[in-house]
Amino acid sequence: MKKMIFILMAATLVACGTSNRINQLSTETLTSKKQRVKLPSSNPTQIAIDVQYLSSDELQGRDTGSKGIELAATYLKERFESLGIEPYGDSYMHPFQTDKATGNNVVAVLNGSDKELMKETIVIGAHYDHIGIIQAVAGDSIANGANDNATGTASVLAVAEMFKKLDFNRRKVVFALFSAEEKGLVGSRELAKQMKVNGENVVAMINFEMTGTPMVGKNYIAYLTGYDTSNMGDIFNKENETRTVTAKLPAAAQMNLFARSDNYAFYEVFKVPSQTLSTFDFTNFNEYHKVGDDITGVNAQHMSQVVDATFPGIFFMANEQGLKLKAMTNE
Repeated sequence: MKKMIFILMAATLVACGTSNRINQLSTETLTSKKQRVKLPSSNPTQIAIDVQYLSSDELQGRDTGSKGIELAATYLKERFESLGIEPYGDSYMHPFQTDKATGNNVVAVLNGSDKELMKETIVIGAHYDHIGIIQAVAGDSIANGANDNATGTASVLAVAEMFKKLDFNRRKVVFALFSAEEKGLVGSRELAKQMKVNGENVVAMINFEMTGTPMVGKNYIAYLTGYDTSNMGDIFNKENETRTVTAKLPAAAQMNLFARSDNYAFYEVFKVPSQTLSTFDFTNFNEYHKVGDDITGVNAQHMSQVVDATFPGIFFMANEQGLKLKAMTNE
């Protein structure tokens, strides 16, 4: 069964049909120890559908610049359209060209409702590219990239759908799906730089990366890279009353994962809390950058649980004060 997640609010609200009443509360605090609001749950079936298509053989491993990744970008554009979420700027497609890669980021936006906080932006992102065709194993040469990172992409779509159902976010929320991460964070760096040039006041970036398999022997559902760079982990854990959401994974620090996914591009450009949620713990997935990274290794129910567990913290960051940057670490 889908898990119903609750957060604290200043007035009693019902999950469906509450848009008008929520808007009336747009100048009040959302957190109180007296009242709660139901947040929507994610749809594991839709998550599975998204991962299945993005990691299908038809897309040939989604290498940046390939026909396959163009098909993926069109699919993502159409998914945002189906959710009724507007393009960021004039188009969902944000092209870039560098000496390393040419591609398209796919970007959508929900504008904020608060007259002051709407001037601030949080970015929720994931890369949708992978490495394409590689050396064949048993006749299979397609690196489908199901866990890396169709799962993160599907998670962003699920979060976008939940925000759209709530129809409430004080800050602007940008949903950014990046190309050319595998070429060295190219797409995310280009988008971050362009947003900076355009005067976007980004205050946080939450990235989803490889969330397709449950961690082994952990009492939390996902680790957070760069854990000590901000209090983001504390917010995730405080806002979810039913379980411990996240913690610091020592292996992530040892492998410097903080600087190896698209969160880092936004940290570099905006110097704000910018971190990645992942469940790849180096023991639970053996198909990284291999042809075996296909839909059979993805647990959509687990992915839905990750989205549902982290959404209260994301919702807080879209609506409340309290997220703070700490000192930079080597994580």
